[in-house]
Amino acid sequence: MPNEPKSPAGFVAIVGAGPGPADLMTLRALDRLQRAEVVVHDRLISSEVLDLIPATALRVYVGKALGDHAVPQQGIHALLVQHARAGRRVVRLKGGDPYVFGRGGEEVQALQAEGIAFEVVPGVTAASGCSAAAGIPLTHRDFAASCVFLPGHLADDDATHDWRALARPGQTRVFYMGIQRLAQIAERLIAHGLPPETPAAIVRDGTRPTQTVLACSLRRLVERAPAYGPQPGLLIIGETVQLSPDFHAD
Repeated sequence: MPNEPKSPAGFVAIVGAGPGPADLMTLRALDRLQRAEVVVHDRLISSEVLDLIPATALRVYVGKALGDHAVPQQGIHALLVQHARAGRRVVRLKGGDPYVFGRGGEEVQALQAEGIAFEVVPGVTAASGCSAAAGIPLTHRDFAASCVFLPGHLADDDATHDWRALARPGQTRVFYMGIQRLAQIAERLIAHGLPPETPAAIVRDGTRPTQTVLACSLRRLVERAPAYGPQPGLLIIGETVQLSPDFHAD
């Protein structure tokens, strides 16, 4: 339920837009977007979702790319508070789900600190959307009893995670922003016991018409992976990858 404000103000809906197509948004997300007076949106929101914003609403772009942030995170917090205090219905529109590597938790803390009423509207996160579109189950009774979501930058420091536990069988590993660091991730996992022949996949532009899937062994994936680019991409490592119709065994 939305939090009660400490003083009269507007309202902020932190909305997950899903991985791309508008028809993967929830009905609640669509409702909040179509009633918005201000929309503060990220870089990876598809054009078909942006087209659903009312013509009368103010749009504020705050997108982030590697090394290029249009507005610092603290500036985003200030924007949300400013427009809510002016009595406006604000939508903070994010790709995927706000609480899965979306910094939604930080924005909620900022709104709570200022006594601003808010709600969080969940969205289809990239892991579930892209894996489904690529034919890769995240869990499977025969292959994976668990699934773990991780940020790609984890590979920058070997001491930040229990890589030995991550290399154990029976789990699907999904790395957000993992393509750029594929070689380091593979090196860490293999060094801690993961077989190099473990199935792995890169899904780029997942769920969109431009989706591409490269699925093979982790060893081969490191050799064949495309160069990192501006397209959103996901790295999935685990036995369930072999179920994808795009999987090619060595």
